[in-house]
Amino acid sequence: MSEAQAHRPPLSVVVPAFNEQGNVGRLVDEVAEALRGRTAFEMVFVDDASKDGTLDELKQAQQRHPELRVLSHAQQSGQSTAIRNGIKAARGEWIATLDGDGQNDPADIRLLLATRTISDAGTKCFAGWRTTRRDNAGKRISSRVANAVRARLLQDATPDTGCGLKLFEREAFLDLPYFDHMHRYLPALFQRAGWKTVSVPVNHRERGAGTSKYTNFGRLLVAFADLRGVIWLIRRAKRTAVKEFPAVESKRA
Repeated sequence: MSEAQAHRPPLSVVVPAFNEQGNVGRLVDEVAEALRGRTAFEMVFVDDASKDGTLDELKQAQQRHPELRVLSHAQQSGQSTAIRNGIKAARGEWIATLDGDGQNDPADIRLLLATRTISDAGTKCFAGWRTTRRDNAGKRISSRVANAVRARLLQDATPDTGCGLKLFEREAFLDLPYFDHMHRYLPALFQRAGWKTVSVPVNHRERGAGTSKYTNFGRLLVAFADLRGVIWLIRRAKRTAVKEFPAVESKRA
């Protein structure tokens, strides 16, 4: 084992953030409190070119938490790109993701980890399921409509694909097709790759500061447009087992 491999934690917590001043510092503290002393971990927060004090707040949090790494986009690129760049930079074998607004409860990472221990090796994605939403009525309705349509068309058996809290294997994620907004379809994409997924009921909290970055109507338009592409990907998927044969040493005369 190399020195770099020896310093790889088993878990990396990846959090995208855009204009989340007032939320990210507290979220860093909560992740550290939830995991420190229970498992080795690192935190990778990706600032998506925020226009407020998000990046400064993260830099200050680094002084409190040696586990924290801070990445920053040169230009705003969206949540999926921030998540993927964080995962590419992460050193952990498994990745936990959270939304940067603090509505996901970091303590539920432990619940996903516990569920993984009782699941078979073919399960590579554990998705949070917000059974009680702490959002306004418009957001809850739009999310319910989008989830119902997606579940009917994709048949991914996932009641809440929009929850930012997820746990999955890094290597399996990086093998998935990448596109903008892919984070909304991770269970279906993992299933397309031949892996099992599990939905786990988790806590959901009210936003502490700032406002949502999506309008309800805009969220639905984007979701339905992307859905057509995901359906195409699933239909075009090809999977097969691969067997390698060891070389046979030639016999000398």
